[in-house]
Amino acid sequence: MAHTEPEAPGKRRAWLLAIRPPTLPAAVAPVLAGTGIAAVDGDFEVGRFFLALIGAVFIQIVVNFANDLSDFRRGADTPERLGPPRAVAQGWLSQREMTVGITLATAAALIVGIVLILIVGWPILVIGGASLIAAVTYTGGPLPYGYRGLGDAICFLFFGFVAVMGAGYVQIEELTWELAAASVPVGCLVTAILVVNNLRDIHTDRASDKRTLAVLIGERSTRIEYAVLVLGAFVGIALFASVQLIPYFCFIALAAVPMALWLTREIVNGRSGAALNPMLKRTAQLHLLVGALIGLGGVIAGL
Repeated sequence: MAHTEPEAPGKRRAWLLAIRPPTLPAAVAPVLAGTGIAAVDGDFEVGRFFLALIGAVFIQIVVNFANDLSDFRRGADTPERLGPPRAVAQGWLSQREMTVGITLATAAALIVGIVLILIVGWPILVIGGASLIAAVTYTGGPLPYGYRGLGDAICFLFFGFVAVMGAGYVQIEELTWELAAASVPVGCLVTAILVVNNLRDIHTDRASDKRTLAVLIGERSTRIEYAVLVLGAFVGIALFASVQLIPYFCFIALAAVPMALWLTREIVNGRSGAALNPMLKRTAQLHLLVGALIGLGGVIAGL
């Protein structure tokens, strides 16, 4: 099948496409969940919330910019790629321009982090610093973990556990078992987004020697992984809410079960290639919805 080159956008549009706005909710959901759970005891600082949200979004932008540049340099972004076009691979932005973009986005995240450190304390340095390192080394650096089958585990760790715990810590300045429990469904669903992405790209990744977990375990097992992550998120919500490890009101997140079941059926039944792009978008929407509903459950419990 012949591939047509996307029409080159202007610079402003090229930067917007490189930011990849549809991916930004992956940074928003854990902040909503962590902040809501922290609000159970009536603790909510709106300024801290927005700082955590802005910092998380900039870290996600660093991830996107770094992936754009590193995948191009490693030859992973070929004309056969089925996902949205990448700015550097298409020639819309130069490698130098993208390097400047990574530097500026990192600087913005660091500035937000410094403000939070001054307000909350040094643990934010550890949380934010580790998150930035993970963002850059996903596909960059001498040992990119995304090329060695570790992307799923690191995604769960940093965009689930660390992000939810960090957002909660910003509010209450302590780490709790409630925050840890809330991070499990959030981490499962953000990892499911990556699983769809890697399932879609499994053939081009294999050809470019990008050994994602999907490449290592194959299509069938990757589809099963998706089902386990998505359905496991809701099992976790029901279990943790029933034993009051997260507020009982977090049961409202189960309202998203029909959407989850539909997505799981579509993935398990064999959608592949470009047909997975809508599933990727809807999985991201599911992740954001569940994160927001968990947070809302915490807020209601704190009223």
